[in-house]
Order: sequence, then C-alpha cells, then structure tokens
Amino acid sequence: MKNKWTVAAIPALLIHVSIGTVYCWSSFSESLAAEVGVPTATLGWAFSLAIFFLGMSAAFAGSFVEHNIHKASLISCICFAIGMIGTGVITQFTHQLGSTLSLILIYLFYGAIMGVGLGIGYITPVKTLMLWFKDNKGLGTGISIMGFGLAKAIASPVMNYLQDAVGLATMFYILGAVYFVMMMIGHFLLEKPAGWTEDPNASTKPDFSIFKNKQFVGIWIMFYLNITCGLALISYEKSILKVMGVGLAVISFVQMLTAASNALGRLGYSMVSDYLKDRNTVYKIIFASCVLLCLATFMFKGINADLVVLVVALLLVINAGYGGGFSTLPALLSSRFGMDKISGIHGVALSAWAFAGLTGNQITAAVLSATGSYNLVFLILAALYGVALIISYTMVKPQNKLFMALKRRSGLTGTALQVLFETSRGEPHVWVACSHHWNHHRRSRSK
Repeated sequence: MKNKWTVAAIPALLIHVSIGTVYCWSSFSESLAAEVGVPTATLGWAFSLAIFFLGMSAAFAGSFVEHNIHKASLISCICFAIGMIGTGVITQFTHQLGSTLSLILIYLFYGAIMGVGLGIGYITPVKTLMLWFKDNKGLGTGISIMGFGLAKAIASPVMNYLQDAVGLATMFYILGAVYFVMMMIGHFLLEKPAGWTEDPNASTKPDFSIFKNKQFVGIWIMFYLNITCGLALISYEKSILKVMGVGLAVISFVQMLTAASNALGRLGYSMVSDYLKDRNTVYKIIFASCVLLCLATFMFKGINADLVVLVVALLLVINAGYGGGFSTLPALLSSRFGMDKISGIHGVALSAWAFAGLTGNQITAAVLSATGSYNLVFLILAALYGVALIISYTMVKPQNKLFMALKRRSGLTGTALQVLFETSRGEPHVWVACSHHWNHHRRSRSK
C-alpha cells in the first residue's frame, strides 16, 4: 500500500543516509593523506570541493529535479557510487599513480563527481516529502534531512572497523556497493502524491532572479554563516579532542554523540518550527545559543583537559544548530515563497553551502597556521554567529507581518489572499502588481 512513509519518508532516508557519509571525512582523512603522501590540509580540499559541488549542483539542478525526481535520484546514485568506488581505486593504486596524480584524481572523484551526486540526491526527496506531509512540512523535511546527519553516527564506527579489518581501499569498495543498493531502492520507491503534477511549461533552468528579493538574500546569508561556522568545528572535531588529550575510545564516543546531536537537531528544530508563528525563530535560537557557547569557550580558554565538558557541550550545540539550519530551511522558504517552485528556490539557497564548503574548514586551517591554537577560532565564530543573529532579526521579516501587510495593500481575503501571498515572493511591489492584476481579472469575470 502506498503512503507517505513507503513512497516518501523511507526512500528519502535511504538516499540521505547514504550521501550523508560525506561528513565522515575526518574518520579516514588522515589515513588517506598518509596513503597518498600529502599533508592532511592539502587533501582537505577534496572535502571542500565535495561540498562546493554539492551546493552548486543543487543550485543549477533544482528546477530540473522538481520535474524529474526519478532521473535525478538515478543520477545521484550513479555519481555518488562512482565517486566512492573511484576513490577506492585511486587509494589502491596510489603508489603506481604517484602523489600528485592521485591527489588530482581524488579531487575529481571524491570532490567533483561525488559532490554532484550529493547535491542532486540532497534535494531530490525534499519537495516530495513536503507534499506528503503538507500539514507538518517541518516534520517531513526533518525526517529526511535527519538521515543526512544520522549517517555520520552510523557510518563512522563502521568506517573505523573496516579500515582496520580490510584496509582503506576495500572500505571504499564495500561502502560504495552498499550505498549504491540503498540509493537504488530509494530511487524505485520515491513517488509524489497521486494527482500532483508539475507545470509542464515551467522552465527547468535555475532562477537566480530570486536574489533580487531581500528576504531571500537575508536567508541565504544567515544560512551561509551557519554552515561556515559549523564546518569550521565539525571538520576538526577529532583533531580538537586529540589536542585536549582525549583518548581514541572517548573520541569515537564523542563523535557518535555529536553525530546524534546533528541528526536530532535536524528533526527536533524542524518539528518545533511547525508549532511556531514564524519558522525564523528557530534560527534566532540557534544563533543565540552558539554565540554564548563560543564566547564562553574563548573566555575560559577551553582547549585544555580541564574543560572537556565545555568543549563537548559546544560541539553538541553547534552540531544541533548546524543540522537544524538545514532541515528548517525548506519549510522556511515555502512559508515565504510558496510550494510551486520550492525545489528550484531551495536549490539556489543551497549555493550558500557551496561557498561555505570553501571557507568553513579553511577558517580553522588559517587560524591554526597563524597562531598554532584553536582558541581564536571560537571568537571568530562567535562574531559570525552574531552577524547571522542580527540578519535574522533585520532582513528576514516575520511571516505574519508580511501577510498582514499584503492583506492591507491588496484588499483580498481567503484563498485569493493566500495564493497571492505565495506567488508574490514577499516583495511589496510585486504584491501591488499582483493584486491589481487579480482584481482586474475578478472584475472581468463578474461582467
């Protein structure tokens, strides 16, 4: 029997739990760098490229995905598997290929090819979930995007075991095959509600004109800052804990906790947003809590063995906020811009992820290179979270105020008002033009 769980939630989880393993990078990056014979920081650009291609493929393919979810899920499956298995092949033959060629090929397979699979796979199930969970959009997207965060908790210990048991290259082969099967099952199961059809005349090209909208620009900037700050710590979790003198067993446990926090933040924050008057309130909570903990860690010079609890608390809160920022985004966008072109708009918004992928972990790398300490990182992150908090208050206006302003200006009520609100993209000058057109059409029909 087809229902929202079998044709939306389960296939979305299968896809997202697979591609979410990109966040397991720290589990094997040091071993892979040693195998290839390059510094870990140099190899780290493979992760940055994967996130960049994730964001850009989502931005450029969003409208295509909206009209072709099955083609999109198949492309995602193939690209992700090729990227994973290709990295395994390079690892196995790195001594024959040499360090330079191996590094370039890892950038290509893990960074570019797998990154495209990540981006297309990430947005493929989102609109389908929002259509099936139309009364609880936050819950719907939270379930799927929780899988992306949960992947780290599931795969990190598996990767650690496989590296020791069968070696690094074979680990990539095994996981590539397993994830290919999981994503193919998701591909075959995924389905939009019966009777829902996309506009056949709508363009499948990306619509970057949305950047003319101040609301969208505000959302994009605060989303970018949240990812940048998150990556600055998430990609260095293991290294930070090592510097503090924490043992490997405890590090593995903390990584599982932070991964669980990331996943629960994705589900929890998005579910909470369903019960708030304005979904943007979630972002205000995230940014305020992260500012406080970053400042506390900086002031108490938290990178020492006596303050492990404070640093772990910081990692848990930032992981939860990082995940919650992703899962709440589709519902926040739909509350401002409607459902008609949500995949395209969501895809363009994810371009923020692409640029954050290039800057997030590089902030930490630059500070370490300059100072040899993580402490200044916390002050920089507190400042960036503070900027995001200001933007959430000043540029992303409450939905109810926008709605009431439109009601006053248009003179419309009921369904007509709701339709106008969703099609006007929150811009006052569009409200006026649309309402004049609507009223003219209504008068013409009444004659």
